Amino acid sequence: MANGNGSERCGARIRDASYNRSMKIETAKVSVLRVVPPKAYEAAGKTVDAYWHVLAEITTTDGVRGFGYTVAPGTSMIQTMASASRELAQVLIGMHVLETEAAWERMARKGSWIGPGGLLHQAISPLDIAMWDAAGKSLGQPLYRLLGGYRDRLPVYGSDGFWYSLPLEQLAANAVRYKGEGYTAVKLRIGHEKDPAREVSRVNAVREAAGPGVRVLVDATETWDLATALETGHALQEAGVHWLEDPISTDNVAGLARLCGQLRMRIATGEHLYRVTDFARLFEAGATGIALIDLGRIGGITQWRRVAALAHACGVPVCGHVLPEVHVHLASAVPNGYLVENVPRSAGILKAMPALEDGCLVAPKSPGLGLELDEEAVRKYTVT
Repeated sequence: MANGNGSERCGARIRDASYNRSMKIETAKVSVLRVVPPKAYEAAGKTVDAYWHVLAEITTTDGVRGFGYTVAPGTSMIQTMASASRELAQVLIGMHVLETEAAWERMARKGSWIGPGGLLHQAISPLDIAMWDAAGKSLGQPLYRLLGGYRDRLPVYGSDGFWYSLPLEQLAANAVRYKGEGYTAVKLRIGHEKDPAREVSRVNAVREAAGPGVRVLVDATETWDLATALETGHALQEAGVHWLEDPISTDNVAGLARLCGQLRMRIATGEHLYRVTDFARLFEAGATGIALIDLGRIGGITQWRRVAALAHACGVPVCGHVLPEVHVHLASAVPNGYLVENVPRSAGILKAMPALEDGCLVAPKSPGLGLELDEEAVRKYTVT
């Protein structure tokens, strides 16, 4: 029965609190931050004493604020990326914050002469993440639920502290520490030893220290040729390695397909790819067992979702690369999400990181990313 004002007559929809709100993007700001880690360390033969961030912040006409960022271990091209992001940000002004697909395509068209991929995608990424954060906040929903909500957590693996430069004793000690913190998987960097037996000795040091309840993943960082990858891969497989990441160049699709065909353990690759079509070629060739999607290179959440959907159609699990506080939302939201790499490069500018429970990283339940910037730290670390 219709009420007195006839609002339900002819099936008129009942409007929620957001229906009449404009939710238009009013401002967009991009900053460069040099975030100092608690302690400098050696990784891949280089000293890491800062995590460089390109931080994008947007506000809407109804006062909602969203933010997103990408992270790099060095200064190379950071200012160029930020400059490109600032230029792209101007095309977002006046757009509805829920129109993420339209915004992504508009930014891609704006910078099409330097894309697709490369610098363009890196510049789009922090803006796209900021839009999704603001979209979730505008609707009062956490991002993992907004993106599909398949689950709210995923198993996590420890990745810091297993660098080439560390001796076996330190690798073993770090493995024990991660197990004590509840991790059920860790990832070791390999690829710099002279023969397969020496690579296996590194794996055994970690596996024996961590015990049977912890899976060991390895990352060869694209250091081998195909023959070396095949020989060493068989040795690593017999040593009980769970996955072999980036054994050869991601460009060598035929070689990766051969490795997938000849090894039982999974080949994980993709973090160096920039386009959905690059992943399509990998999947079509059967050249990866696990797709690694880098949020910065792929161009943000909008493109990450496209790759994840394509991977699901091809029966391939997906993982992110760094940025665990964002990837826990993305990988938890989709049915083929697999693991989250916990490398907390942005803890220094956040009030809190997602919680670790029973070997899983748990997606925050607050709207959007569920993260809060530490404004004092942001001011302290801002360079431009």
